[in-house]
Amino acid sequence: MTVPARFSFNQATAKYWPIPDLVAGCVAAGVSQVGLWREETAAHGLDKTAALMRDAGLAVTSLCRGGFFNTPDWYDENRRAIDEAATLGAPVLVLVSGGLPEGSRDVDGARAHIGDAIGELVPYARAAGVRLAIEPLHPMFCSDRCVVASLGQALDLAAPHPTDAVGVVVDTYHVWWDDQVWAQIARAGREDRIACFQVADWITPLPEGVLLGRGLPGEGCVELRRFRDAVEAAGYSGPIEVEVFHAGLWARPGAEILDRTLAGYLGHVD
Repeated sequence: MTVPARFSFNQATAKYWPIPDLVAGCVAAGVSQVGLWREETAAHGLDKTAALMRDAGLAVTSLCRGGFFNTPDWYDENRRAIDEAATLGAPVLVLVSGGLPEGSRDVDGARAHIGDAIGELVPYARAAGVRLAIEPLHPMFCSDRCVVASLGQALDLAAPHPTDAVGVVVDTYHVWWDDQVWAQIARAGREDRIACFQVADWITPLPEGVLLGRGLPGEGCVELRRFRDAVEAAGYSGPIEVEVFHAGLWARPGAEILDRTLAGYLGHVD
């Protein structure tokens, strides 16, 4: 199987695949790019992971996640996340901005705080050579995970900041439903804000807790090639990460997950 040059395998798709095995599996399959997550990287060891990636010749396309600006320690925690991205050689730190503060119903205030918080982090991120990427999440996650619920909102939050410091994530799972998304992708291209492009399909019925309702490309209802064409028309030519959260998929061997992910990508994205 020929691996497209832009394909990136996000670690979350094979959550329980140990990092050394993931690296070996990607090298064996001819995959040259991966997206990493902070928790798994910390468990293996940040410096060990960075060395492993370098020695294997794997590029780290993004690190997830920073954000959660509704927590008291958001500033120090995000500085640590920026440092980790820099150590790993990840050009992008994905920001999941956080839900409402405890006891609050003020969605507008929460979004305004996110804008202010990102502004405080910009000098540190620029000095580290890491671009902050605001990821909008589906509105069902607004209360607890992310009050940024559309690509338009993410672009509005990014707008005051330099383009090399702050961009947005286009994640098909989270934005496929939005009838404004095509215009907003075009806007993101004009404003040079697309920092990361992630694909996953939407499958129903959603499981309890809804977080693990993603499918591999081709398993759901999202027009994935239309998204790929739209981001390319907007000028984005960077990596395309497949990022899937699904318990049934995670129960399979890592090499099988990677093989199925590549097949879905070739059949429905590439």
